Amino acid sequence: MCLAIPGKIISIDNSNPELKMAKVDFAGVMKNVCIEWLPDVQTGEYVLVHVGFALNKIDVEDAEKTLADLRAMGDLPEVE
Repeated sequence: MCLAIPGKIISIDNSNPELKMAKVDFAGVMKNVCIEWLPDVQTGEYVLVHVGFALNKIDVEDAEKTLADLRAMGDLPEVE
């Protein structure tokens, strides 16, 4: 079973035309993520990420609900 975590795209790096990357915020933890499979994704949108690859876009409500559920389980810190 796989677990994909929602994150918000903070910035997009188009410097390498063969590998489109983005800086993604996971409840305060910033990671570089491959967004090559999602060519239409924009800054400010949420994506589901598994092992460093954005798998699909999700809407804000679903992302926030999932993050709240993860916090309730103790798997994410509280955001101030």
